Amino acid sequence: MQVFMVNNISFPALGLSFQISPVAFTIFNKEIYWYALIILCGFLAGLALASFGCEKRGIKKDHISDIAIFGIVSGIIGARIYYVIFSWHEFAGDIMGIFRIWEGGLAIYGGLIAGIISTTIYCRVKRINILNALDVIAVGMLLGQSIGRWGNFMNCEVFGRATTSIFGMSINGAPPVAPLFFYESMWSLAGVVIMLFIRDRKTKNGQVLAFYLFWYSLGRLFLEGMRDPAYILYLIPNVLGISQAVAAALIVFSIAFFIYVTRSERAIFKPVPPDRAG
Repeated sequence: MQVFMVNNISFPALGLSFQISPVAFTIFNKEIYWYALIILCGFLAGLALASFGCEKRGIKKDHISDIAIFGIVSGIIGARIYYVIFSWHEFAGDIMGIFRIWEGGLAIYGGLIAGIISTTIYCRVKRINILNALDVIAVGMLLGQSIGRWGNFMNCEVFGRATTSIFGMSINGAPPVAPLFFYESMWSLAGVVIMLFIRDRKTKNGQVLAFYLFWYSLGRLFLEGMRDPAYILYLIPNVLGISQAVAAALIVFSIAFFIYVTRSERAIFKPVPPDRAG
């Protein structure tokens, strides 16, 4: 019987302790990781949320599924490209390492940018209102991100500096550190609730997308500064992380974008019957 590495993850102040292996099970001697399963669950949950009631908002369910599939493929590619660009020193002597994504190295902002691009192209080809489509899927995207962060818990990654917080997480007996995966998951989940409220009360297409960019970037701006320096991609060494710079830029952009679409003379996309949606 094959034995896998098991990590002891505990929350001393809460009296919680878990023995966790990154590997969920094997199929034909192929290891299936919890991380992949949780990401899949996040994708399916996000797809279900985006699909629920989408037709009364003018988008067919089939279009939501297509956008999601193209988005996940382009997102993985974009996330890898983003990571490779800003971590080129890791691949300079091993070009083929660029393609070994199972070894880690995906940056969420790269995935987000690529996903928006693929959705924009799809909507232009299908003649769908792009901003309306992005408003519909943004809620599902954030839910998927909230769930997906628990994959980092199973892998014992995405944690911060040493902390005395009640939520401090100890990995294999080491001093407690800030569980950033948990903070980001809860922040994203709170954003989902707010976006559901905004979604049915928006006055212009693009407002939900603008809030998504603002909310996620605001949380990332602060949480990235709490991360263990060993896991930060720096723009300015030991001063400013690339993700922090991108988050700050997106906060400014999202506010300006929200004001722009709100003041736009273009009327909101009117809901249409399901058989004519999209």
